[in-house]
Amino acid sequence: MAGSNDRTDIEQAEDRARATRRSNRRVAVVLGGIVVGMVGVSFAAVPLYSIFCAVTGFGGTTSRADAAPGMTVDRKFTVRFDANVNEGLDWEFVPAVRTAEVEMGVETLAFFRATNDSDKPVVGTAAFNVTPHKSGQYFMKIDCFCFTEQVLMPGQTVDMPVQFFLDPELMKDPKMDGVTTITLSYTFYPAEDQSKAQQLALAPSVR
Repeated sequence: MAGSNDRTDIEQAEDRARATRRSNRRVAVVLGGIVVGMVGVSFAAVPLYSIFCAVTGFGGTTSRADAAPGMTVDRKFTVRFDANVNEGLDWEFVPAVRTAEVEMGVETLAFFRATNDSDKPVVGTAAFNVTPHKSGQYFMKIDCFCFTEQVLMPGQTVDMPVQFFLDPELMKDPKMDGVTTITLSYTFYPAEDQSKAQQLALAPSVR
């Protein structure tokens, strides 16, 4: 009987060892999946964050619309226009006008002017936000130069439009009580992909 009990103990120990190995393999698979998932999330973080901000207005990000509804509330706001350039981009970038009086629900067109002060073609891309941040979800863009990359030749100056309106839903938000001024701010950066500019630099000049 003692030998039988010894064999049973050995078999039980082997079973426990096999169970431990299976458990370790499962843990390794799960951890590997988490690592892969984290890498995937890190690559997707920027576009996902951009989509989230565009939908919610989080962090002062504006929303998009196809058309303005027309004035539905007799309330005006002062919209300030702010322009900035990243230190890695040799451009001059300014708003055509500093402020505009905007009626609720009415389409407004504003312009920003950019000049390439460098001696080569450059592709620029604009990031933007609105302050106060709580107003971002009500600042509706119909068209904007920030939706596409901008290519400027050496010394070239372009006027770039932004078409927007303030959503009348703003009036239902008590957090917007007392807000009379909204600032639309842009910052231009050199685009990561400069291949368009390189192609233009290599292209023969048209005579």
